[in-house]
Amino acid sequence: MNESDTTGSPYAPHTTDERTAMLEAVGVESVEDLFDIPPDVAFEGEYGIDERTERETRRLVRSILDRNDDLTELLGRGHYGYYVPSVVDHLADRSEFLTSYTQYQPEVSQGFLQALFEYQSLLVELTGLEVVNCSMYDAATALGEAATLADRVRGVSGHRVLVPDLLLEGRRDTLENYVAGTDLVVETYPTDDGNVDVDELEDAIDEDVVLVYAENPTVRGTVEERLETVGSLAGDADALFVLGTDPIALSLLQRPADVGADVVVGDASVLGLPTSYGMGLGLFAVRESYLRQVPGRLVGASEDATDRRAYTLTLQTREQHIRRERATSNICTNQAWVALRTAMHAAVLGPEGLVDLAKRGVTGAEALAARVDDLEGVVAPVHDRRHFREFVARVDRPADAVAADLEDLGFAVHVVDNHEIQLCVAGVPDDRIDAFVDAFAEVVR
Repeated sequence: MNESDTTGSPYAPHTTDERTAMLEAVGVESVEDLFDIPPDVAFEGEYGIDERTERETRRLVRSILDRNDDLTELLGRGHYGYYVPSVVDHLADRSEFLTSYTQYQPEVSQGFLQALFEYQSLLVELTGLEVVNCSMYDAATALGEAATLADRVRGVSGHRVLVPDLLLEGRRDTLENYVAGTDLVVETYPTDDGNVDVDELEDAIDEDVVLVYAENPTVRGTVEERLETVGSLAGDADALFVLGTDPIALSLLQRPADVGADVVVGDASVLGLPTSYGMGLGLFAVRESYLRQVPGRLVGASEDATDRRAYTLTLQTREQHIRRERATSNICTNQAWVALRTAMHAAVLGPEGLVDLAKRGVTGAEALAARVDDLEGVVAPVHDRRHFREFVARVDRPADAVAADLEDLGFAVHVVDNHEIQLCVAGVPDDRIDAFVDAFAEVVR
């Protein structure tokens, strides 16, 4: 049956008889009787939404979505869309996964808990750190949680959090929001040609620094070349070294543990989800010495009464579960279903497939940079570095005009500066790359 012809939902009743039977079962006369809403906050007006059947609603929503521009996106800067194998959708959409909330009852949640345990294990292997939670909202909130963790565990006084001047504005704003109400202040250190300026960072670090944050790859797609030095500088100051990255990059680049990282944050939804520009999956990994300070939840492996391997939520340090003064975070939910999809996608790819996907991010970005660099009026990449997935190109024409003309031809790119645009190859089919180069050559003249 065509999806548009389906009626009803497997999870919610629609008929009057079904609703009546349920109301009788709980002993009330109407749906309104199920809710105790104080009169002073009750809404008594009209919503102004016409009643429609499910089929009519689908038709309306489809007509609205059809007004969207059909653009090939060469966008990145923190949001990456890779092809997600169909098996991920088919498995993750099973009702026992899709309708599950937090797995408080391990006796009925073993499958989901095992998948989350595998997600944690995957990221332990990729980061080299011993503990990974499951999971957090997104990369920005993970960075905020890392800052408050640093404030709790640092042995001496201090209040400065150092981040690169290239940090995405949204992540910086979220970090500022997290440290509001504490003594922490967020400050920037300079970058040079898309990488950390280690000399300037060394001058900026003193005994008041509690955290040094760097990213690999950076928001401009550059690969950081001196992460060991950054880690050493942070360690010498007794500050936490926090590294931002993602699972695909981790499969190819240096392991964070090998460059001295104490905490790893980022967005793990590069696996398992298409580009969403909002919803994500916060990666959060730490050294074992910070186990009791991890926000959110951990899934652990144990044994049941018959000595069989079993899984359970081992550590839950949020306010809802323990005394507020002992809680590490007020995170109210997690991204368990998204983490499930990430684990599924990684399992489908396997180690070799994951590395191959990462390598194509390097070769694809560098190949596109070479092609557009041959065009008159374009210099690419701007930074003399190795790149992963994306790069910045300089254009002689105003960048806004170039982007607008490209949009007219069916392509979306980021405007970074007056004469800089950023191009990302993640998830873009080869034939659309060819079409983009032709369109780009047309608009930069």
